[in-house]
Amino acid sequence: MKNLNWAVLGCGVIANEMAQALVKMGKNLYAVGNRTHEKAVAFAEKYQVPKVYDDYHEMFTDPEIDVIYITTPHNTHIGFVKEALSNGKHVLCEKSITLNSRELEEAIALAEKNGVIFAEAMTIWHMPLYKKLWEIAPQLGKVQMIQLNFGSYKEYDMKNRFFNLDLAGGALLDIGVYAISLARSFMESQPDQILSQVKYAPTGADEQAGILLMNREGQMATLALSLHSKQPKRAVISCEKGYIEIMEYPRADKAVIVEAESGKRHEITAGSTENALQYEMMDMENAILQGDVATMRLSDTRDVMEIMTGLRKEWNLKYPGEEW
Repeated sequence: MKNLNWAVLGCGVIANEMAQALVKMGKNLYAVGNRTHEKAVAFAEKYQVPKVYDDYHEMFTDPEIDVIYITTPHNTHIGFVKEALSNGKHVLCEKSITLNSRELEEAIALAEKNGVIFAEAMTIWHMPLYKKLWEIAPQLGKVQMIQLNFGSYKEYDMKNRFFNLDLAGGALLDIGVYAISLARSFMESQPDQILSQVKYAPTGADEQAGILLMNREGQMATLALSLHSKQPKRAVISCEKGYIEIMEYPRADKAVIVEAESGKRHEITAGSTENALQYEMMDMENAILQGDVATMRLSDTRDVMEIMTGLRKEWNLKYPGEEW
């Protein structure tokens, strides 16, 4: 089986985790590119990366590269994604995979045209815990209600990416994508009834939001998101015969199931939080080498992006230069 050569675009926190994940997989990152060349050189020295590009655009045409992990801010994703896909590279892209559905559909069409795999690096799709829970949940009866909280306290530094519209800042694309992805993964169909309220930061970015989703099966999800108030990352999936509670759900490795009648509690464990990126990359390699594309859950990514695009249209929250 071919040994895939990975390249990473960007040198931030995720890129560092990605390089470490490859080591756990028994291999090294092959190449790195970054807008600031000096940072790429330092990154390469830290992780023994053999190839550093003077111009990071060379990554997209390098015949030695099989798959590119894009870790740059999400307002830059579509340009890099299109360049990579056009040159026949497989692409794993950090969330939010694009800004909106229009961009996502354009990228998917390009991937299909060039016969390559394009997917979102969404931890929830790949954590072993969720693969286990998706099998267990039907034993508890129909999923009825999902409650999701995600809040962090970010200072009102309007130059950072969290509140900067030029960097596509805001709670929805930064943290809401996790909550909506989790909700979608336990729902039988895409929510088609959506209500919301939003509070804006001084820059006009979505600082806080409450979102209510319901699909044609009557399954509901409530989401509370905030970038300026701390909340637990807590998920509760309520079914007919019990509920599942998950803490720190973006990278969870433990859940508690509580039976409705008896109140008995069962702890479910699978995988390890610290290996989150490794699971993503292993699934991506399996998709490329064995054709197991279902694990990348691109159809769910599309559904999540449709929801987020619809919400921002409702909120009239359009990023500078964005077309939807």
